[in-house]
Amino acid sequence: MLFNRINRELLKKQIEEDKKPRKTLSFYRYFKVEDPAAFRDEIYVKFNTLEVLGRIYVAAEGINAQISVPDDKFAALKELIYSHPPMDGIRLNVAIEDDGKSFFKLTVKVKEKIVADGLDDSGFDPADRGVHLSAEEFNALAENSDTIIVDMRNHYESEVGHFQKALCPDVETFREALPLVEEMLSDQKDKNIVMYCTGGIRCEKASAYYKHKGFKKVHQLDGGIIEYAREVEKKGLENKFIGKNFVFDERLGERITEDVIARCHQCGKASDSHVNCANDACHILFIQCGDCAEKYTHCCSEKCSRFIQLPEEEQKKLRKTTVFNGTACGKGRYKAHHVEKSKVQK
Repeated sequence: MLFNRINRELLKKQIEEDKKPRKTLSFYRYFKVEDPAAFRDEIYVKFNTLEVLGRIYVAAEGINAQISVPDDKFAALKELIYSHPPMDGIRLNVAIEDDGKSFFKLTVKVKEKIVADGLDDSGFDPADRGVHLSAEEFNALAENSDTIIVDMRNHYESEVGHFQKALCPDVETFREALPLVEEMLSDQKDKNIVMYCTGGIRCEKASAYYKHKGFKKVHQLDGGIIEYAREVEKKGLENKFIGKNFVFDERLGERITEDVIARCHQCGKASDSHVNCANDACHILFIQCGDCAEKYTHCCSEKCSRFIQLPEEEQKKLRKTTVFNGTACGKGRYKAHHVEKSKVQK
């Protein structure tokens, strides 16, 4: 069987009740894949036998994976991955903070690209990447007055955690970030440009793109925030990252430092807990504190809170014509304490 056929809610319940310890990890690599569809099927079959759960994208340009695996099968998974020559020695970024409940099903998809960047790769050499920096090298370069640190992630990621003095673009997608950062730094092409992201994959393409655009000294944090956090702890280095690292799985974040730099989108209280609105017809991603979660029954607004208490049949009818925050606002754009009286809330 090459696809999951089990109900999503049942799968979620199964993983929540499963007591077996699991590791969450991610990995990626750019390499030529001759037949992405066949490679996709091979991965699904082999990973499924090892009880791997998660999300994997395969394209002609390589692989990008965020997964979890039972602890007792981690060694077998590593051996399996390394047995494929183009992936031999690939870094496996194991999660910093993990309860083993990050994923509840295995999804492997063939994509045009392993990260949506909107770039025409024929116009430049994607292999001509920036200089990779270790945590120690990153810290040293960060102290240089001629250095600009750039967060290549989305605004809702940097909102809960980022490096000190980092330039954090106000974007919802990586595709938006590329031209915006280029414009913001257009008159600083001789500076040390140091980019970072969650695990490094976005910076692989971005660094090559900016070198092509004439930036002279392009660098990227090797292994991203995940590897940096592990390295500074292991070597006793100064941790220049503050707050939480947003992750794209059920956890929605892993704590790097105890600093809480974000605020609840409903009351403004210090909070960095990302949630999705409990109203599935809305499902907007936002930050909510514990008090507001109780007050709004884990919803983004009174409107959604009232909606989920309606009979299911009535909800089905209203979904077709009702506008919620999730349909009116972009991801992480909802700020209830700013728009409480807006038309969306009425």
